[in-house]
Amino acid sequence: MASLHDQGVQELLTDPNYAVISTLNRDGSVHNTIIWISAEDDAVAVNSALGRKWPTNLQRDPRVTVLVQEDGNPYRFVEIRGTATATREGAVEHIDALAKKYNGQDKFTGGKPGDERIKFVIRPQHVRYVSQA
Repeated sequence: MASLHDQGVQELLTDPNYAVISTLNRDGSVHNTIIWISAEDDAVAVNSALGRKWPTNLQRDPRVTVLVQEDGNPYRFVEIRGTATATREGAVEHIDALAKKYNGQDKFTGGKPGDERIKFVIRPQHVRYVSQA
């Protein structure tokens, strides 16, 4: 099994590669959404606004899978399965850091007035890294 600290995994998480987050709907079906992601020590972190579908799912059921694939090479990817913990502390700073990583902007400008940010820290239980040409 791979680790978040493996060089290839770190490259995927550090570079501005998009991720797909998979959460469970109330009826047990899977909900997938493209998101931004960052590495944090022995975890990864994602961010959204309160009230959206996938954060609501994670607040109800913390089991989650994220798949990060290299931009331009979908056969190089990391799959991370684990559990998420929600926090609002540092969520605004985190979305600003993600905006810098993905858009080169110092502040996130994609929200709606009144949005309240929520950050999820995902502790991996399984990490799978694949690198094919």
